Amino acid sequence: MTDTRTGTAPVTGGELSYEVAEGAGPAVVLLHGGLLDRHSWDEQFTRLAARGRHVVRYDARGHGRSSPVTGDHSHPDDLRALLTHLDVPSAVLVGLSLGARIALDTALTHPGQVAGLVLTAPGVSGRPFADPFVAHHTERQIAALGAGGAEGVDRFVEHFLRMWADGPHRSPDQVDGALRERLRASVTAHVLRHAAGFGAGSALEAGAADRLGELRAPALVLTGELDGADILANARALADAAPHVRALVLPGAAHMVPLERPDLFERELDAFLAAL
Repeated sequence: MTDTRTGTAPVTGGELSYEVAEGAGPAVVLLHGGLLDRHSWDEQFTRLAARGRHVVRYDARGHGRSSPVTGDHSHPDDLRALLTHLDVPSAVLVGLSLGARIALDTALTHPGQVAGLVLTAPGVSGRPFADPFVAHHTERQIAALGAGGAEGVDRFVEHFLRMWADGPHRSPDQVDGALRERLRASVTAHVLRHAAGFGAGSALEAGAADRLGELRAPALVLTGELDGADILANARALADAAPHVRALVLPGAAHMVPLERPDLFERELDAFLAAL
């Protein structure tokens, strides 16, 4: 297996915590989902590194061991600073949810640094959430956090799991218990570490919803068949508007496709990387 190293990269007003395996081929950067951290990519990072790939994963600002949010910030600019720090001129960006949203914005704002995109359960900046299921649980998440205390944190995390582990088509007992507990631990740690930064600043975004036709990087868009209406609509919008997009809906998964169906996800990722 390729040796790995960890470090921190300076960004405006803070730093990003990262891990890199310096292998061959175009760099692959793994971008995690919201309220998670780079360890959600443990299996894929280890697998890519074992194959001798040059692979990077990092905690986005306000996540994991990276700096907390203290004001307005730009995730694409943070990523660009990380790539500069690591002397990576361009990379394939592999993102889940918020990570896909950041990857897409980066491809629009810094296109010369993006060799390809794998956008999984993608968020799209400028496209609001409209699904009543998400609205219901988001409202209760906010109320739970406002209540404070350990019970409030537990309720906040459970609403996250209902939205993004179970999805609108399953009850909690229909989802793998180990997956739910892994996500529960990660989101709980996030809240305890970063709750003070909730609402502390705005993420400056590219407004990708109105710019999808500008996307020139080859892109693979993956969604789970059991995900919510907003995410499936985001994938369709990308496929309809951008010229070099291949979109697939994978069975047996909701939002957390790489964690729930790593076999299907890694098959499609391998094929995409091999074709670049």
